[in-house]
Amino acid sequence: MSIVEKNKNQILIAILMLVAAFSRLIPHPPNFTPLTAIALFGGIYLSSKTLSYLVPIIIMLFSDLFLGFSSISLFVYFSFIIISYIGIKSKKPGIQNIVLSSIVFFVVSNFGVWILGYPKTWEGFLKCYTLAIPFFRNSLLGDLFYSGVMILSYNLSSKYLLNISK
Repeated sequence: MSIVEKNKNQILIAILMLVAAFSRLIPHPPNFTPLTAIALFGGIYLSSKTLSYLVPIIIMLFSDLFLGFSSISLFVYFSFIIISYIGIKSKKPGIQNIVLSSIVFFVVSNFGVWILGYPKTWEGFLKCYTLAIPFFRNSLLGDLFYSGVMILSYNLSSKYLLNISK
C-alpha cells in the first residue's frame, strides 16, 4: 500500500469511527451502542498502536461531554483499552473477537458498578452481575451490529470508493 493509500485508509477509518460515535447521540435501547465496536475496530485497523488506544478514548470523552460522565466512566474507558488491545493483537475482525470484547466490557464495567454501588460481599458481587445480565444482551447485539456495519463499510469503501488494494 502506497503512502497516499495508507493516508486515505487511515482517514477512512477515522471517519467511520466518528460516524459510529455520532450514532451514540441518537435514541437507542440501553447499552445498544457503538462504543465497543469503535475500540475493537480501531485496534484492528488503525496502523498506529498509540492511536488505537487514544482514538476510542478521545471519542468517548467527546461524546460524554454531551451525554454526561458517570461514576463508572474510568472502568468503561479501561475496558476500551483492553478491547483495543484485543483488536491490535488479533488484527482481524471476527465473531469471536466481538463476543470477547462484549464480555470484557461486561466484566470490567460491572466490576466498577459493584465497587461503587454494591456491598463488597460475594452476595453483592453476584447480585450486581446477575442484575446486569439483561443489559449484556443489548450490549452484545449492539456490538455485533455496529462491528458488522463498520467492518462492512470499511471493506466496501476501501475497495470501491478509495480503490485501495490491501
